[in-house]
Amino acid sequence: MINIFKKARIVLEMIKFSHTLFALPFAFMGAILSARGIPSLDKIFWILIAMVGARSAAMFLNRLIDWRIDALNPRTKDRAIPKGLVTPVQTVIFIIASFITFFFAAYMLNELCFKLAPIATGILILYSYTKRFTWLSHFVLGIALSMAPIGAWIAVKGEFEIPAFILGVAVVFWLSGFDILYSLQDIEFDKKMRLYSIPRFLGIKKSLWVSRAFHFLMVIFLLLLYPAMALGRFYLIGIIAAAVLLIYEHSLIREDDLSKITTAFFNANAYVSLCIFVFTLIDVVIVK
Repeated sequence: MINIFKKARIVLEMIKFSHTLFALPFAFMGAILSARGIPSLDKIFWILIAMVGARSAAMFLNRLIDWRIDALNPRTKDRAIPKGLVTPVQTVIFIIASFITFFFAAYMLNELCFKLAPIATGILILYSYTKRFTWLSHFVLGIALSMAPIGAWIAVKGEFEIPAFILGVAVVFWLSGFDILYSLQDIEFDKKMRLYSIPRFLGIKKSLWVSRAFHFLMVIFLLLLYPAMALGRFYLIGIIAAAVLLIYEHSLIREDDLSKITTAFFNANAYVSLCIFVFTLIDVVIVK
């Protein structure tokens, strides 16, 4: 029994299950904006299951596809597969189980979600290979995460709408911006292994400015939702608060000091997505 719990902890750490907090608020934001209120409990449940299934599959895929590279990187050499704590065969089983969960949840949501599930799967698989041939890998990761709010929107409404696209683009710039920051840690390793990233392509200083520009564009697209959805002042307060958090995040990282990247990446970004969701919830559900 102890070994089972130990293995479970290893697997959950392997896919950074706790970091689901990054994407989940945006998914539920898409759901409540689509419903203009609280969706039905069954929709909320299956959106959650779909999110967990898709994200788990994506993380297992990334760990499996990159495990030989991870083994050579001082920052990632202690991950589960390089250390032999989880085998590649076991990881394949986890991937299959995660995708089955995702597809079943999509089927339970509606026909369009189920039809779009293979496209989402293709994007999730593609991401792990992009760093091998294009510095646009950050955008592909952003597109993968943007499927959370767009998918949740479609799950509730049964159709795609322009505001869902606007929210999705905001998420693309948000994720791409902080993934650039995170990639700064591996700039020398990427050069050595000839892996592609914006930091390797542009260097630290210019990459920091690109990240700032992306986060500025994220705020712009979130502001576009204000007239598009006839939202109120609490939504705007949430965007302002998120912008302040992003400014704080960028203040932690300087060209000559990257020591606080982990704090900026994991803490500030979790608060950004949660902050926007909470104030949107207040605006749409409580204040109306």
